Amino acid sequence: MVYEDLKSKFDQNGYVVIKNFLNEKETKDLKNAGEKLTENVPDDVKTVFVTSQTKQVADDYFIESADKISFFYEKAALDDDGRLLVDASLALNKVGHALHRLHPTFEACTYSDKVINVCRSLGLLKPVVPQSMYIYKNPGIGGEVISHQDSTFLFTVPDSLIGFWIALDDATVENGCLWMIPGSHKTDVHKRFIRNPDKCATSQTILQGTHPEYEQSLYVPLAVEKSSLVLIHGKVVHKSEHNKSQYSRHAYTFHVFDEAISQYSEQNWLQTKVGFKPIYTT
Repeated sequence: MVYEDLKSKFDQNGYVVIKNFLNEKETKDLKNAGEKLTENVPDDVKTVFVTSQTKQVADDYFIESADKISFFYEKAALDDDGRLLVDASLALNKVGHALHRLHPTFEACTYSDKVINVCRSLGLLKPVVPQSMYIYKNPGIGGEVISHQDSTFLFTVPDSLIGFWIALDDATVENGCLWMIPGSHKTDVHKRFIRNPDKCATSQTILQGTHPEYEQSLYVPLAVEKSSLVLIHGKVVHKSEHNKSQYSRHAYTFHVFDEAISQYSEQNWLQTKVGFKPIYTT
């Protein structure tokens, strides 16, 4: 299957929505796998992930997660002593960053014919996957994701980064859907999130640059039905709000870049010891 005009729409706006990308069983299988992950969180894991802060960046557990299945809590899920304030099934912010290699359900989705068809329609020659995440955005405590560009975290030269964001619940304005600024991918990468070259520093990562304050009127909400795929250019500015509803907004997401034309930065926070597995090679 070839997606007509996919590349032109993607190049124009910096994002594209493909409805009904997965069938009902595929969508359910991914969500069931994500829910199952909440039952197997190691007792000693208490790392919180908050995009509006950088507390997690000095954490070895976060830095070493590229080749593992690691668990990250919502800030509102734990008290100051690390005790759960909510049911364990609702406590996680995300799981990452090697689900696409180490978990058969997520691996099957990531390297599926459907993903291959999208990558070919976008003209990618050797798409490889640096990381993947299951994002929970649970009701009531699912935190905001502040305005950002994905290439801040996964920088390539030239920039060929593309996010695959698959809705496993209906994503609405009320439960924290994505918001995009159309055309914002035509700017530069504003900030870089990199490993700290000072090995003696307290924090293992640093954030370079300044992200502009965009007018809120520029953002467009992407309310999408479950099973939809949202393709996100690495430089497009996007965000999501706090989930204040009673409904979850689970999603499976992973990133690809074209290794045939781009170099992955050695400064990026995420570094793997085993390399990035290609989806295909042309």
